[in-house]
Amino acid sequence: MANYTPVTHVIFDMDGLLLDTEKVYLASITEVLKNHGKDYPDDLRVKVMGTIPINTATIIIKELGMDIEPADLLDQFYDKQISRMENVPFLPGAERLIDHLHANNIPIAVATSSGLQTFKIKTANYQHVFSKFHHIVLGSADSEVKRGKPAPDIFLVCASRFDDKPQPEKCLVFEDAPNGVTGAVDAGMQVVMVPDKIIPIEKTSHATQVISSLLDFKPEDFGLPPFP
Repeated sequence: MANYTPVTHVIFDMDGLLLDTEKVYLASITEVLKNHGKDYPDDLRVKVMGTIPINTATIIIKELGMDIEPADLLDQFYDKQISRMENVPFLPGAERLIDHLHANNIPIAVATSSGLQTFKIKTANYQHVFSKFHHIVLGSADSEVKRGKPAPDIFLVCASRFDDKPQPEKCLVFEDAPNGVTGAVDAGMQVVMVPDKIIPIEKTSHATQVISSLLDFKPEDFGLPPFP
């Protein structure tokens, strides 16, 4: 058995980890790029996964050699996403894990690259779940988060906002994207990765633990209360 260190606090990514939003991003970005005569290959999807929106647009423009401003491309993505974002479902095991940690008084928070407007739309119908988090950090809308993932900033800011300000090694992060895993590892935290099926296995090797679904997570691996 791998050697994991007990933790006291848990930080969740949101898109593609708690909420099944990657399908929405894929459909909307693919449609917009098609209008520009461009494809959206898997390796580019992996490259932008977990980045803040403006960085996503910037990387796509550079990689595909597009002649458009990042803000304009973002607006086009946004227009396509809005209608699809309202009832994005939770991924398997997400609500169960949130409820379990909250019921056992484990402090939990969200560290997401999501923009403010899309965050509000995605979570509007789920206030009963998101109210269980101690706090939520939006990487692209928070003045204290100087750099987006894969930088560690969002995770360090998130940890600092718990009441007892835990040391990084006391925080466990859940991520689906290689960029997020890199940021959390660089912040000095352990990371459980639930990778999208398109992510090459070598891009998961830096995670502390890799599982195929949140349903597979065993809290006791990290010194947290086991499921009943």
